[in-house]
Amino acid sequence: MNEPDPRPSGLSHTFKRLVDRLLGRTDEKEELLEQLREAEAHHVIDADAVSMMEGVMQVSDLSVRDLMVPRAQIDVIDINDDLDDILQFVIQTAHSRFPVTDGKKDNVIGVLLAKDLLKVLAEEGRDIRGLLRPAVFVPESKRLNIMLRDFRLNRNHIAIVVDEYGGVAGLITIEDVLEQIVGDIEDEHDIEEEEDNIVAIPHEVDRFRVKALTTLEQFNAFFNALLESDQSDTIGGFVSDHLGRVPHKGESITLGGFVFQIQRADARTVQVMLVDRAPEESADSGNGSDPAELAR
Repeated sequence: MNEPDPRPSGLSHTFKRLVDRLLGRTDEKEELLEQLREAEAHHVIDADAVSMMEGVMQVSDLSVRDLMVPRAQIDVIDINDDLDDILQFVIQTAHSRFPVTDGKKDNVIGVLLAKDLLKVLAEEGRDIRGLLRPAVFVPESKRLNIMLRDFRLNRNHIAIVVDEYGGVAGLITIEDVLEQIVGDIEDEHDIEEEEDNIVAIPHEVDRFRVKALTTLEQFNAFFNALLESDQSDTIGGFVSDHLGRVPHKGESITLGGFVFQIQRADARTVQVMLVDRAPEESADSGNGSDPAELAR
């Protein structure tokens, strides 16, 4: 009778090491990520699962300010506006929830759910004040993992982000946090607006959040850059082509005089990047650099 081989196979050994790290036997995230990718290579888990695990780990490293919709891009309802104008605005923007202000944008008095407007239409009253839900205010520095926990515990889907002076800095939703883990969640109302492709990060000098689908033409025009590619039309494709693979969440790549930090990505595509200008001593001058030298 043949005795079983006591030595673990490559597959089972990889799986065991993966489980050990997921159980918290090491605090080294890079080591864990390496084991996750090794497990993917051995077909223990698939690429989408690896991408989600990377997202879960990155959530604990990010704060609300990293994902919030900046103040300038928030669609708000003024309580003093005529109801017909409010209804038209809700229809045009197609959001499900709106911060409601009383005059100034910093004076948020509540949150209005679009579906609650049906109650006003069915009644004779024209005042929406009684429909407002309490607004939740959070600081920019709040960690995303804590934000997600609070969203779940409080059954809340939206929070107003305030700066150190108490002014409105932005807005964050539970969808924003979940997308950091599972990738973009598109619905029938999602429309790509070109003007939203490149957005300045509040309170950070010369740092921008850039959608990977931004065309090279738009990127070059905005940054006064000269990036070119025969393979890709978008900045996300440009970065992936030069790296030779789809970069992982949290990875930083110096290319063409810019530092691209991958903020959102799944196993197939990059979605969102943070972009800074590279220091002069580390900026490469060409578009054909060795991919092995681009990842840091």
